[in-house]
Amino acid sequence: MPRNILLVCTGNTCRSPMAAALLAARLGDRCRVQSAGTAALPGEPASEFAVRVMAERGLDLSGHRSRPLVPELVAGADLVLTMTRGHRQAVVHLCPAAADRTFTLREFAGCPLHPPQGEDLDIPDPLGGSEQVYRQVADELARLVDAVAARMARFETPGGEQA
Repeated sequence: MPRNILLVCTGNTCRSPMAAALLAARLGDRCRVQSAGTAALPGEPASEFAVRVMAERGLDLSGHRSRPLVPELVAGADLVLTMTRGHRQAVVHLCPAAADRTFTLREFAGCPLHPPQGEDLDIPDPLGGSEQVYRQVADELARLVDAVAARMARFETPGGEQA
C-alpha cells in the first residue's frame, strides 16, 4: 500500500486540500496524505467555502496553508492523485520518473482512462463559485475518496491488487 500520497490541484486552496482531508480521515494513520498546487502561492489559507464545507463533515481545514508543487514532493510520493489531466501532465513534466504512479483522482478511483463521451476525468474547480458549488465538489471528492480507500484496502489483503 502506498505510504505517501500527494494530491494536486492548481492553487492548493480548494480541491486538493479538501480531497487530502477526506482521504486522510478515511485512511487514518496508514498513510501520510499531503497536497500541493501547480500554481500555488506558498502560505495561502484554504478558501472560506472549502473550510466551511469540510467543517460540515467534521474536518478542519482552518490551519491549511498552500504550497507549490516541487520535484521533492513528487519524488517523495508513492502515489500522486491529481484533480485534472492537466495537473497530471504538469506532475509528469516536473518529475518524469513519477509517470507510472501519477493518476487523476477519477482514474485511480476506478473510472476508465477513456471515459464514455460526455464524461470527464477532471474535477471542476469550485474557486469563485457559491458555497453550494463547493459542497457539490466535496460530495464528488468524498465519493471518489471512498473508492480510493477501498482500492487501498485491497493492497493490504493477501493476494490484493498490485499498483
